[in-house]
Amino acid sequence: MLRTYKYRIYPNKTEEKNLLSTLEICRRTYNGLLNLRKNTWEIEKISISQFSCNKVICGWKKDDDKYFLNSVYSQVLQNVSDRVDKAYQNFFRRVKSGEIPGFPRFKGLGQYNSFTYPQKGFNLFTDDSGKIFLKLSKIGNIKVILHREINGKIKTCTIRKTLSNKWYVTFSCELPDVEQVSKINNPIGIDCGLNNFVTLSNGQKVDTQRFFRIGEEKLEKLDYNLSISRSESFERKENKKRLILAHEKIANRRSNFSHHISRWLVNNFDYIVFEDLDINKMIKNHKLAKSIQDAVWNQLIQYTQYKAENAGTWVKLVNPAYTSQTCSNCGNIKKKSLGERWHNCDCGLSIDRDENAAINILRLGIQSLEASNP
Repeated sequence: MLRTYKYRIYPNKTEEKNLLSTLEICRRTYNGLLNLRKNTWEIEKISISQFSCNKVICGWKKDDDKYFLNSVYSQVLQNVSDRVDKAYQNFFRRVKSGEIPGFPRFKGLGQYNSFTYPQKGFNLFTDDSGKIFLKLSKIGNIKVILHREINGKIKTCTIRKTLSNKWYVTFSCELPDVEQVSKINNPIGIDCGLNNFVTLSNGQKVDTQRFFRIGEEKLEKLDYNLSISRSESFERKENKKRLILAHEKIANRRSNFSHHISRWLVNNFDYIVFEDLDINKMIKNHKLAKSIQDAVWNQLIQYTQYKAENAGTWVKLVNPAYTSQTCSNCGNIKKKSLGERWHNCDCGLSIDRDENAAINILRLGIQSLEASNP
């Protein structure tokens, strides 16, 4: 089982210069490898493997005046080759599934924001004063704030720069698998909505926070200030920074909210059933698109899944078709518009529409569990 730990790091001016230089070299290497694979196929109809790309990088190192590759740790460059290969794999996977994906793109200035040490080249240590530092090969010793303990064996180390010029390190750690509970004692079905963020099959509800809607007026003002500021001026740089920080604050508040809800769910239930939502299809409704994107249901599901894996509990996704229209008592289908928020059935059941859907979602989850464990 893999688990990630994310921490803030504080490089000094020299270390930040080295970090920025590494990002730029990785960006140029990525574009160079992508261009090589693209041209080789178009001209010679030959597909270059990741192993061949690694050999090409070794050859480029001899031409140091062009790429300055020797100033970057070798395995970091190999990870760049791995990223190019994964971009191709994802492209062909989506083509085979019937989608119309865009071809892997070249990275412009500022678009390559992370690099990875896949095995070696990094180390955590504590100095004589008790401060913790992250030693990165060919970069330096960077102060890191370990606000929580790292468990497991560290496998990879990824350095990431945000648009607000903050630096973070993410460790991917290998942990022993947690044995999942064999007997389900407290299952729950969850319906995601706009009036309520989630509605549980036991009747509990979590209000929608609407983080973007709350900050939308401020964002519009900041965006206007940026649009009227002169190009390349100090004022424009400051306005852009303020806008980025405002968006980052909204994203952080969403993430924090999802973490709290997912932790509460995992602590209180051992079998959690969600709708398997197709967000891309849902946002085609332009009247609701902004509210749907603000709700971040996929983020909640993702957070709940990895927390449940660590706790040994279960998360199941089921097809949401007709869960709002089907009566959870008798099974009859009663079509309702989005404006109808209450379910009234001929069998006598009168219940909140979302709670009715959550009960149906739980029923589908239990049926799926019974089918997989006859």
